[in-house]
Amino acid sequence: MNSLGHQFCKGKKFDIVRIGLQETSKKLMERARKVAPAGVNSPVRAWNAVGGDPLVLVRGRGAEVFDADGNGYLDMVCAWGPLIAGHAHPDVVNAVLHVAKRGTGFGAPTPPEIELGERIVEAFPSIEKVRLVTSGTEATMTAIRLARGATGRDRIIKMDGCYHGHSDGLLVKAGSGAATLGVPDSAGVPPDIGALTSVVPYNDLEALHASLAEENPVAAVIIEPIAANMGVVPPDPGYLEAVVAATHAAGGLVIFDEVITGLRVARGGAQELFGIKADLTALGKVIGGGLPLAALGGRADLMDYLAPEGPVYQAGTLSGNPVACTSGKETMKLLTPDAYARLEKSGAQLEAGLRERMQAAGVTGCVQRVGSLLTLFFGVTEVRNFAQARSNDTEAFARFFRAMSAAGVNLPPSSFEAWFVSLAHGEAQIERVLDAAEVSFGA
Repeated sequence: MNSLGHQFCKGKKFDIVRIGLQETSKKLMERARKVAPAGVNSPVRAWNAVGGDPLVLVRGRGAEVFDADGNGYLDMVCAWGPLIAGHAHPDVVNAVLHVAKRGTGFGAPTPPEIELGERIVEAFPSIEKVRLVTSGTEATMTAIRLARGATGRDRIIKMDGCYHGHSDGLLVKAGSGAATLGVPDSAGVPPDIGALTSVVPYNDLEALHASLAEENPVAAVIIEPIAANMGVVPPDPGYLEAVVAATHAAGGLVIFDEVITGLRVARGGAQELFGIKADLTALGKVIGGGLPLAALGGRADLMDYLAPEGPVYQAGTLSGNPVACTSGKETMKLLTPDAYARLEKSGAQLEAGLRERMQAAGVTGCVQRVGSLLTLFFGVTEVRNFAQARSNDTEAFARFFRAMSAAGVNLPPSSFEAWFVSLAHGEAQIERVLDAAEVSFGA
């Protein structure tokens, strides 16, 4: 047995891990389906896109997760991005336990939320003030309301395939789980609300200019600066700068949805990476270190439109929860320049290794990466927008996913999702993923 609890089969060039029985996970999912739709609390977890029963995970440690049957997996999901330090990092866990013992919430200002707010403002030059919320959906929803309140305009422009949470006005040609399910427009969204959102292709400036020129003026353009919900799709050179300039020329505000990229691709997110500033920024995932936490931040003159300072209402019972803020604060302490250098090294190792093994196996596809975010697309050689992402070979990915799972690697169960590298993924862990991939490309 290895440290992950698998059995090894001796291969020609390396050891191949094979997962044991998963009967307990299956029984738990049978119970779950009786009390929750499809047995899950977020759609992509259901494995509809790849087939089979999802794993029921019970614990994590570093780069590893363990299912209810005791099988271990090298984890490339990292709770969908928040766990940049790895699972159960002792500094984070100990700090959370210390704060939780003194009370898990007060409904009043607490030191952890002030300290986390100070760290966010320090990390993002475009953020002068911040409002903490509980989820990325809350952050983007509030950003839209704030932009409308500040400009007196109603229309929003988003990019096809960019996912900004499940609020009504943003579930129009969305990515992430909506893309996986093949229902980019959700039932239950009134047409009048959807009509206030215009959609243009990502990386298409001509389409953006045309939309901005329409008679109905734009309150804001909301964009993932690095698309990561249709798979990882980097912006073309100069694209983000042109988006900001064109939007401002039309009198609108620019909202960067950095729920995934914030603190992930750099301490100051994609804005630091590309040397650009947004008017408003939505943050999530990493800033909570694995606990429910998100934020909206931006220029002080805009943020002061929020209640109780201004007329734009937003509130939340658990906003700024001290336990979640402590988790985020301690995670941010770990994100030093050396930490980002390590993440880049591991990401580059994974990217190069996947490309080499894919080519050796004669598989058509591409690997797209920015920092510690990566997606492996099958059947396409480049993805610049959602139309190209949708043309990827989802059946080939499903076969690859199942083979990787059987070999002890936990991947996101959709070809439209990003893989996440953490500080717990060292050279040895990345090589294990690559060894499994070498076998799985032939599945």
